[in-house]
Amino acid sequence: MSAPDRLAALATRYDLVIIGGGITGAGVLREAVRTGASVLLVDRSDFASGTSSGSSKLVHGGLRYLQSAQWRLTLESVRERGRLLREAPGLVDPQAFLMPIQHDSKPSRALMQTGLFIYDLMAGRLTSRWMTAREVADAEPALSRENIHGAMYFQDAQTDDARLVQRLIEDSRALGAHALNYVAAEDLVRSGERVTGLVLTDRMSMATRHIEAGLVINATGAWTRQFASATVRAPQLRPLRGSHFVFAHDRLPIAHAITWLHPQDRRPVFAFPWEGAVLFGTTDLDHDMRLSEYPRMTAEESAYLLEALNLRFPAVNLAASDALSTYAGVRPVVAGGKDAPSAESRESALWSSEGLISITGGKLTTFRVTARQVLREAARQSPHLALRADAPLFEKGATEDAASRRLQGRLGANAAGKLTSQSSAEDRELVPGTPYSWAELRWSARHEQVMSLDDLLMRRTRMGLVTANGGRELLPRIRAAVQADLGWDDARWIDEEAAYLSMWQQRHAPA
Repeated sequence: MSAPDRLAALATRYDLVIIGGGITGAGVLREAVRTGASVLLVDRSDFASGTSSGSSKLVHGGLRYLQSAQWRLTLESVRERGRLLREAPGLVDPQAFLMPIQHDSKPSRALMQTGLFIYDLMAGRLTSRWMTAREVADAEPALSRENIHGAMYFQDAQTDDARLVQRLIEDSRALGAHALNYVAAEDLVRSGERVTGLVLTDRMSMATRHIEAGLVINATGAWTRQFASATVRAPQLRPLRGSHFVFAHDRLPIAHAITWLHPQDRRPVFAFPWEGAVLFGTTDLDHDMRLSEYPRMTAEESAYLLEALNLRFPAVNLAASDALSTYAGVRPVVAGGKDAPSAESRESALWSSEGLISITGGKLTTFRVTARQVLREAARQSPHLALRADAPLFEKGATEDAASRRLQGRLGANAAGKLTSQSSAEDRELVPGTPYSWAELRWSARHEQVMSLDDLLMRRTRMGLVTANGGRELLPRIRAAVQADLGWDDARWIDEEAAYLSMWQQRHAPA
């Protein structure tokens, strides 16, 4: 069965073409479509298939940035965290943290109380408090009690990063934007020194087309230098890798997020409940693999993380083989000359030339601030792209039911309502061991540009991370649920299943 030519349906010209379907590109798309401009976003792979599905899943103010006096970045992050909690309930949710404090060890209780008081002041609400050793033991029985003086309680937030990207894209499409995954920007088209368009290739059909563009936004993160300006020097990037374990909740039974300092280098690590499982990370290393290769956890990172984990949870005694999965992401950090990777700033960097604006760096939490920064620069070149007044990111649903709120957060109130009304009670049952319903899988297969089994199980849902063996045992039932909606014949399904399992073994299987 041949793939349809999706490029044929596009207009010949767009006011704005965005290269890169991660959180930055999706955020720019969401802000740009509000200006009334014609906007197209393309990604050579799947939406969020790079850094934006490999983050630590935290929407946070950056408590550690206070230590290096990055006041503006912390304040900006705290404020954006608050907005996302208000405007994206069910997709961005509060996460309570505990930070155990040891006797006669840094950081001290006094230092952490001072830092968290400032953190709370920036957020406009006081939530942090001291917990005694007894309260900590009652709250987290699996946590080691050795030398524990107590713990600081504070609040941040968590999300499903890939789902946040998808929600931004789907809401933008509903407002008239176009977005295509697996469409590669092969080359920029120039008239003199000005960028005037792109050559696109649909990697599913191999069709090629030239699209004119009033402006091109290069939002490809760690891969930004691929579309370098001919006249403006790009900042030096320092790609940093962060690797994570995902454990079943019954193997690492915790109720809160818990953060502590690694005994080797005093870097913060953390574990927290996520999507029905428990996520543990992260490393922060110079990424010495080729950017064309998919990042993966190394044996050295595995040993490093497990050392910290078993320091705080010795009775659990976890090994890499106990994990459900691993994953890694590459952070597009702008090089600032620091020796330690963790000391580098997470600020974004923007540079532009005629017809081309490039953006990289930044944080998941502050994607909207970054997007508006890009649109302000775009308006300098094309005044009709001037930003509209800031508005809520998403339309909230009118329900307080937790399950409905979650579904509305992931899909939007309109889509969630259609899914509920169009599915049976059986379809709304959860896939065993996951927070996802069979109806959600069907919705994604029908409406969310799923081009591979990888898209469905690693990004539209996170079943490949939170189920044993990437969900291998569930594949027959998944096939029955979604094959018809995907339009795949039996031969295509068999090929997709084999490709998915091979990919999972290479990239996500615990060592």
